[in-house]
Amino acid sequence: MVDTRPVRLIAVTDGDDVARRAVEMAAASLGLRTISRSAGNPTRLSGKTIAELCRQAAWDPVVLMVDDRGRPGPGPGELALRDLSDDPEVRLLGVVAVASNTLGTTGTEVDRSVAANGDVVNHPVNKDGQPTPKRPRLLGDTVDIVPMLAAPIIVGLGDLGKGPDGLDKGAPLTRRALEEILRYHGLTPPCGPDRCGHIVAPQPPSDRNTTVRRR
Repeated sequence: MVDTRPVRLIAVTDGDDVARRAVEMAAASLGLRTISRSAGNPTRLSGKTIAELCRQAAWDPVVLMVDDRGRPGPGPGELALRDLSDDPEVRLLGVVAVASNTLGTTGTEVDRSVAANGDVVNHPVNKDGQPTPKRPRLLGDTVDIVPMLAAPIIVGLGDLGKGPDGLDKGAPLTRRALEEILRYHGLTPPCGPDRCGHIVAPQPPSDRNTTVRRR
């Protein structure tokens, strides 16, 4: 029997070479599939093409990357993510919103963030992974589209694959961000062909303000 259920996706808003390696490393440690071809700085593939690659994955959830390469406003990464979220054959489980120093962005609220020290905090973080409790939104070059998506959970993160998230350390902060999205949906890694099965509806975590929408 053909499985017609939507493919479950986790989107990461960074796609340069270091970010790709961090995502691949973190996803593999959780048994997730990475759509490595979605990486790029900036994003080179359309949302339609990325969605098709996701449908070809051996199992889900799958992790994909989008990147505007420091450009404020809607760039190729954000447009691809918008088109992906509109595809009825995929289901967006959550977004890892990556902070950057790009000027002229409006940013996005987050449900939680993974700080540089590994703590999960209820505030945005900056590019260095430091919490910014006085700033209501995480700022980054590929996150302005995120408030317009039907993402059940948004997890903030600093620069991927560097410093405390170094590749030599196994990208632990990237892994933790992906784990937070899986846990929100009641999924327990490691995933694989016979694990992390399809789910019905997530239970909101107790620390999430479900009355605030990012519109």
